[in-house]
Amino acid sequence: MTRYKSDFLQVLDERGFIHQVSDPEGLDALCAKGPITGYIGYDATASSIHIGNLITLTMLYWLQATGNRPISMMGGGTTMVGDPSFRDEQRQLLTMDQINANIDSIKNVYSRILRYGDGPTDAIMVNNADWLMELKYVDFLREVGRHFSVNRMLSFDSVKLRLDREQSLSFLEFNYMIMQAYDFVELNRRYDCVLQMGGSDQWGNIINGVDLSHRMGGAQLYALTTPLLTTSSGQKMGKTASGAVWLNGDIFSPYEFWQYFRNTEDADVEKFLKIFTRLPLSEIAHAVKDDINEAKKLLATETTAIVHGREAAEQAAETARATFEEGAIDLSLPTVEVQNSELSGGLGILSAFVNAGLASSNGEARRHLKAGALRVNDEPVTDERAELNPGSLLKEGVIKLSVGKKRHVLIKPV
Repeated sequence: MTRYKSDFLQVLDERGFIHQVSDPEGLDALCAKGPITGYIGYDATASSIHIGNLITLTMLYWLQATGNRPISMMGGGTTMVGDPSFRDEQRQLLTMDQINANIDSIKNVYSRILRYGDGPTDAIMVNNADWLMELKYVDFLREVGRHFSVNRMLSFDSVKLRLDREQSLSFLEFNYMIMQAYDFVELNRRYDCVLQMGGSDQWGNIINGVDLSHRMGGAQLYALTTPLLTTSSGQKMGKTASGAVWLNGDIFSPYEFWQYFRNTEDADVEKFLKIFTRLPLSEIAHAVKDDINEAKKLLATETTAIVHGREAAEQAAETARATFEEGAIDLSLPTVEVQNSELSGGLGILSAFVNAGLASSNGEARRHLKAGALRVNDEPVTDERAELNPGSLLKEGVIKLSVGKKRHVLIKPV
């Protein structure tokens, strides 16, 4: 039974999104009284956002679905500095051109999940470069910097961890938390925004914004974080052998995305259905109880539909069905191109699996081989010195590489 009265917090609580709230009773009362405006910030450090961002983006979806106004804030200004939270070393500095290109690349994902427009509950997309890049240094120090205690900033886990390891923390990075706090105050001034949400690693940075508003005589602001999502085996959610699970289809295909969720561990299916899909809780409970494998397919299809569209999700599901149930070669499987000359000269079997993203190294590919998990064109690989060549091509003009029963990539010569 949820302890909240407002629809928004009730939904988040029932679906497992809430980790910490700065003032649960106050925020609940405010949400119950009428529409609020809340935001989440996204630094443009890459050309795509990943599954971790999808969790917080889904919180914005539920904010809007329960009659409130969401703001998706692009961190054009803060990305120029880089968030040092829980990192061992400074992020690579990006140019403004690189940052803007990344922002342009990730915008489409937001428009699939949120409804943008001019209405009272329509989403707004803003860029903190619009105000951060216009600040005057001395004025900013006097107006904002004087409200921050260096002693307190050094006590935050995100900073303390770095210093305890005797790893350098630059003055540039040290300013990040001040800039993020100022973002919250500025969004309140411009849009009457009262709530900032984020992952649990952002708690200290978000609370800084709540405190800054209070110290500057501003409005009462609120912080809400979601738990770090891990699998039942203790692994961080969103990692594969080839890297992160990205939301842009040109980096991580809809089929790979579908397959990632299809491979969810049994113990995690219900939790992930609640977090990543919009299905009613009663339907989720019934699906998990009825048939866990069908529930995994439901999770994969519904989540893929949210990120990539219903058509792409159904195509991915059909590709999987044809591949696993019929043993067919579906040309919509993830495909990696190789040069004809490389194939003609003989492509080492271990290198082929690494190049296809099915193994992170030759050593990992070798371990898969010894375990009997590697297949080429559905035939087991037993010799690590084997090579792929033009004779390996199927009639479709591709070579099918597989690790186990669920991971497949096509090699296509060009």
